[in-house]
Amino acid sequence: MLERDQDKVEKELKAYLQDIGDCVVVVADDEIVKVHVHTNHPGLAFEKALTFGSLTSMKIDNMREEHQEKLIRDAETVAKQQAEAEAEEPKEHKADGFVVVSAGEGLSDIFKDLGADEVIEGGQTMNPSTDDILQAVEKVDADHVYVLPNNGNIILAAEQARDLTEDKEVIVIPSTNIPQGIAAMINFMPGQPVDENTAQMTEEMKNVKSGQVTYAVRDTQMDGKDIKQGDYMGIADKKIVAVEKGLQEVTLELVKGMLDDESELVSLYYGADVTEKDAEAVADLILKDHDDLEVEVQYGGQPVYSYFVSVE
Repeated sequence: MLERDQDKVEKELKAYLQDIGDCVVVVADDEIVKVHVHTNHPGLAFEKALTFGSLTSMKIDNMREEHQEKLIRDAETVAKQQAEAEAEEPKEHKADGFVVVSAGEGLSDIFKDLGADEVIEGGQTMNPSTDDILQAVEKVDADHVYVLPNNGNIILAAEQARDLTEDKEVIVIPSTNIPQGIAAMINFMPGQPVDENTAQMTEEMKNVKSGQVTYAVRDTQMDGKDIKQGDYMGIADKKIVAVEKGLQEVTLELVKGMLDDESELVSLYYGADVTEKDAEAVADLILKDHDDLEVEVQYGGQPVYSYFVSVE
């Protein structure tokens, strides 16, 4: 707002502001002149106004930021509306469906790509309850729903959910880890009878050797190993088979212990604390000593466990 000589201010200031901006509004009354302008040079507008009098109630808004924030809000609103619409859309009824317990963003994507209808976040450190599994089963519009717990501690909860479900058949595939769950889903055959699929999935997952790499949270002795806090541990068949100070070293030792003459494929699912570059480096070292193997590296994103390893 400007004080003094309103007519002069209104004409001259309006002409100047139109040169440095747009959307110019200059309104004068007996005592003050109110000004509004869109410009990339607000300082020039203030300097010109000061030549006519003192300024009060000044305000500068960054229109670009406001516009960007509006675009973001609009995009979030559209995404939310689309998600709500998709949730309300009736899903096609099918013969077979899957509920899978996963342990990381990357692993969840892998299971979805393999055909999982519902993925429950869980794993070694966050076990879902019977109710969590029941709710997931209810969302799957299928005659038969296969549940893969992918953790020995979750199998009982899955079986309880199975026994409490009345409107569809629930089949619990007793997978005790992520690699077993992936192997089971890969070996599912659409159109095959439930009992045959159940037998095939259960049998094939047993042919997968599974291992994990994690770290020790305290000093301990286990499986004949002297373990210090912060050491990396390679675990296979529920036994600690390797202990090292370095992550790469323990992973290589774990894989070496899992290989035999019939091994063909090694899969490394790297966790949230491992980079793709580091995982690829481990794969290269495995291939250096075993050029007859195929080694796959996939992002798992799981917490706590730096690697899930499978050998087939």
